[in-house]
Amino acid sequence: MPRYEFRCRACGDTFEVNRPMAEAGTPAPCPQGHGDTVKLLSAVAVTGRGGSGPSAPAAGGGCCGGACGC
Repeated sequence: MPRYEFRCRACGDTFEVNRPMAEAGTPAPCPQGHGDTVKLLSAVAVTGRGGSGPSAPAAGGGCCGGACGC
C-alpha cells in the first residue's frame, strides 16, 4: 500500500499515512488532531537494474583477464 507524506499547517508536524491510491487526495488529520494539513510531493529514487537487461561487461579481457595485454 502506498505511503503518503503530509504536513500540518497548524503545528508544522510532518507525518506519513498508508492508504490505497484511490484515497491519495483525501485529507488526513495530523497526529496532534489538527485538520489543516497539506499532502507533500515525494521524490522517488529508483536505482540499479534489478537483474533485467544486459549486464555490464567484465573488466579486463583476453585469455588471462587482460593483465598481460593479450
